[in-house]
Amino acid sequence: LFRYNDLDRLGAHLDTYPNVRTEIGAVLAELGRQPKRARQFFIDYQDRILFGKDSYNVSEYYTYFRVLETDDEYFEYYRKRHAHWRMYGLSLPDTVLQKLYYKNALELFPSIDKTLFNP
Repeated sequence: LFRYNDLDRLGAHLDTYPNVRTEIGAVLAELGRQPKRARQFFIDYQDRILFGKDSYNVSEYYTYFRVLETDDEYFEYYRKRHAHWRMYGLSLPDTVLQKLYYKNALELFPSIDKTLFNP
C-alpha cells in the first residue's frame, strides 16, 4: 500500500483496515523529505510497517539506513532521476527499527525460524 506522499491518508487506511500492512520499498524519497511527520507515523504504526525493497542493490541500503537511523540533515538522494529534493534522517528509536527490519515480518510469517534473528 503506497501512500507515503500523504501519510494522513495512509494512516486513515490503516486505521480502517486493521489487518493491512505497508512497507517502504520505493518510497524512501517521500519519507526523507518530511522527517518529522514520517518519524511520528513510524512510531504510531510501528507494528504495521515492514522493511521492503523493490530491488537488491547493496549500494542503495546506505541511504535507507541513513534516512531511517540517523538525524542527518539535507543530504542528496542516491538516485538522480527522481527525488529532486534533499533528504533528512528520521532518527527512529531502536525498538521501532527492530520491528521495521525483522520483528514485524516474524509476526506476519510465523513459520520463519526466530532463532535466526538474535539481536
